[in-house]
Amino acid sequence: MNPSPDPFREPRKAGPVFQCEFQGEVIPMLLRHEDVRKAAKDWKTFSSDAPFRVPIPSEEDCRTMRQLPVETNPPEHTEYRDIIEPIFRRAKDPAMIAQIDELIDGFLTEALARESIEVVRELALPLQSRALAILLNVPAAEAETWISWGTHVFREGDGEVKGAALEKYLHEQLDHATAHPGDDFFSVLTRATFRGRALTREEMMGFANLAFAGGRDTIIYTVSSVLAYLGQHPEALQFLRDDPARVVHASEEFFRVISPLTHLGRVCPVETDVFGVTVKPQGRVSLCWASANRDEATFESPDEVRLDRKPNPHIAFGFGAHICIGAPHARLILRTLLQKCISRIGGIQILDAVEHVEEDTRYRRVLGYESLNVKFTAL
Repeated sequence: MNPSPDPFREPRKAGPVFQCEFQGEVIPMLLRHEDVRKAAKDWKTFSSDAPFRVPIPSEEDCRTMRQLPVETNPPEHTEYRDIIEPIFRRAKDPAMIAQIDELIDGFLTEALARESIEVVRELALPLQSRALAILLNVPAAEAETWISWGTHVFREGDGEVKGAALEKYLHEQLDHATAHPGDDFFSVLTRATFRGRALTREEMMGFANLAFAGGRDTIIYTVSSVLAYLGQHPEALQFLRDDPARVVHASEEFFRVISPLTHLGRVCPVETDVFGVTVKPQGRVSLCWASANRDEATFESPDEVRLDRKPNPHIAFGFGAHICIGAPHARLILRTLLQKCISRIGGIQILDAVEHVEEDTRYRRVLGYESLNVKFTAL
């Protein structure tokens, strides 16, 4: 799927860890599927109780609050997660499934009527934003504000400090929900309790910040990468069209291969030996989902895209207690997109493309696109 060399191939053969410098901190990256899964479950050794430091690079300059529930450990994590779980379970409700179906159908109708469409900003970004409005049960018009933030609210913007536009917006929404409560995501937060008390404003902001920052670029990368793949491999559309039930396995394979979140950090509370690398107290370790999902010890021919791959124990959504709460939402979007493509799209012609490159001191990874101009043709 990705024409560029797999940047994790050699480190993975050389050993289980790969040290890389981020913001002046040398962090060992766990690469193997088994090792990443074990670490993800061992929260006492590899802790998530680390405000701003779970993302790599860390985000002290992007936000002012701990993201909830991701930057906590059990049992707090479980109790925090229970507060917002009902909102994210809406992705499995028939009514919401029908709304996403209609939404994506509309995007494809528009795309088919045009000579060309730039997938990243004219399809993937508005699709992600409008689908999120449905999930959070807020007015559809709110999505237009989110679209204006660009593909990554911490790295793009209209001149404001990184993340400042998001924080200002979230405070305004929480103020409105407090004064005019309803059934939306923000109202749920203003009414929620934690261990017998109301949530603090900082806690509400922590939940809201993650909801808007956590599933933004990942869905955009996934949608654009999948449409590019279908353009590069027209036989894939026919393969899925021959048996639409294949869409489920194909979706999981796309998540495995794309791995839209390269890695996340964990903090070692005490000095820890990680396969011969000494991590000092409060030092970090990277759980590298992207490498684990290409581990040849777990996946046969891991660099090959097999749309009927099974079993497929990928960990693109993480693993253990912190498995992504938005995974059902992401799956709904991708499965619906594939279903609509095989029923309506005859072909996707790529006119030009600029890859998005995630580059650090010791690795370079192509992840999605900065721009992707295509022409859709009807079936």
